[in-house]
Amino acid sequence: MSTPMTNPMTSLWWAQIKAVMRLELKKTFFARRGLWIYVLAALPVALFMIFAVVSSREQDSSARIARQGEKALTSQDLRAIRPGMTREEVISILGKPFLITQWHGRRPAENGSSVGVLRENYHYSDGQDELFVSLVDDKVESVTIREGYSQGQDSIMFAGVFQFFFLRLAVFFGCLGIFMNLFRGEILDRSLHFYFLAPIRREVLMAGKFLAGFLATCTIFVTSEVLQTIAFLGHFSPAARDLYLYQNHGLEHAAQYVGVTVLACLGYGAFFLVAGMLFRNPIQPTAAALLWEGINPFLPSVLKQISVIYYLKSLCPVNIPVSPGTSPLWALLVSNSDPVAAPLAVAGVVTVALLALFISSVQVRRMEINYTTE
Repeated sequence: MSTPMTNPMTSLWWAQIKAVMRLELKKTFFARRGLWIYVLAALPVALFMIFAVVSSREQDSSARIARQGEKALTSQDLRAIRPGMTREEVISILGKPFLITQWHGRRPAENGSSVGVLRENYHYSDGQDELFVSLVDDKVESVTIREGYSQGQDSIMFAGVFQFFFLRLAVFFGCLGIFMNLFRGEILDRSLHFYFLAPIRREVLMAGKFLAGFLATCTIFVTSEVLQTIAFLGHFSPAARDLYLYQNHGLEHAAQYVGVTVLACLGYGAFFLVAGMLFRNPIQPTAAALLWEGINPFLPSVLKQISVIYYLKSLCPVNIPVSPGTSPLWALLVSNSDPVAAPLAVAGVVTVALLALFISSVQVRRMEINYTTE
């Protein structure tokens, strides 16, 4: 007898959830007070677009200098130049440069006076790296090599922007703006009682609101992540782009970044949903969560697991290397010294989200509306 009753109730709840989602999605996507979320999601896209334009111009400039030089140079040729070499030795290795800057200057003499010297700057390129040679009276005084853009360094740069700006700031505050207002915004607008007076279970209402917020944040930030990847690839040549995507795991990395973004929306969304129910002032839980996520690398292993960023960092496809001489605090913040396996990381985020949703389901049943106290 119980089976025939279960299916109609389940169908009714799903119909109510979908109805709530339709209402909430319209309010979420077109709310004026949520426009800043679109700006936040667009900032990294704009950053990579600017990076693509600047790097493309620099690559074109390096290629032009290489074409117009006397010799076709390699990276090994550029690195063969050392301070103390004569002008003739430089030209014998690299040929006459396309760009030469000369001027007369003065330098101190041993007797305290100054003497006139001829200063020259030579500019070479192999099409990728650029070499700047400074000469004084036909002697090499200093050598500077500016390395061109490489896929490895660019991937690390992309990973840094993703971890430290996109996840920790854009997705974090975007979820704050959407999920915190699912109930708190209704109270401020004095409209929550319309939902509570409707013939719908409060847990069903909460589920519909959460799914709407989750779908909205995923749409906004996954779209942002895809556009970031497209903009990031904008300065690669077609051959380099194919090499990165199909041989250097570029497509795999892009899919992993999208997956991490979805999990971030799930974890942060569930947290801010329950925070919006428990706190009248959003500043308090936001500051506490931001601080907790920020100090996560410095926490003991047990406490690290009560976090979202701990699991998300373990799922990021590119680790940010720590160069020698980096301060210990920054090295600890950048590195992921205690990663977990991907299945455990996914399960960790889902567990944190389910725990927050369970608390939300309990809290929504206890909620009482009193607009005069808000």
